[in-house]
Amino acid sequence: MNYVDIAAAIAVAGASIGAGIGNGRVISKTIESMARQPEMAGELRSTMFIGVGLIEAVPILGVVISLLLLFVFNK
Repeated sequence: MNYVDIAAAIAVAGASIGAGIGNGRVISKTIESMARQPEMAGELRSTMFIGVGLIEAVPILGVVISLLLLFVFNK
């Protein structure tokens, strides 16, 4: 096991932890906003789905970076 393997693991772990925290905050704030203004629930929900989709791109990029580290830079 070398430093590239550790870097790949850290990239995936950091991206997934960050995405989990981000998703939790976005969803909790959306639910809080829906409770305060129920008439805006549809618009808030669609905005939340866009935000969650953008947040979920981060772990995918982390996996791509880790695969690059493992297969391209691990010589």
